[in-house]
Amino acid sequence: MIVVLILDRVPTSLRGDLSRWLIEPRAGVFVGRVTPQVRDRLWDRVCARVRDGASLMVYEDARVEQAVAFRQIGDRTRELVELDGVTLVRLPHAPSRPLSES
Repeated sequence: MIVVLILDRVPTSLRGDLSRWLIEPRAGVFVGRVTPQVRDRLWDRVCARVRDGASLMVYEDARVEQAVAFRQIGDRTRELVELDGVTLVRLPHAPSRPLSES
């Protein structure tokens, strides 16, 4: 199963730990092929050590319409929302600004 793990503002030691199972083609982006059990254990490690950072995991899942599933922890500037079996990304609403009067 292919896994992509994106880390943002996490301890360097966590990145070093993940590099044992996944490759890091870009800073904070990890990719690899692991079993579902290893994937879940890696996610547990991320959740335990993310601190004030954030992480997003994308992995194959044939049981869902898009054939990929998502997990996220930390920063919620983009919210993952499931709608009729499809995962969408919702951006936070920007505060309304009154129209300037001319």
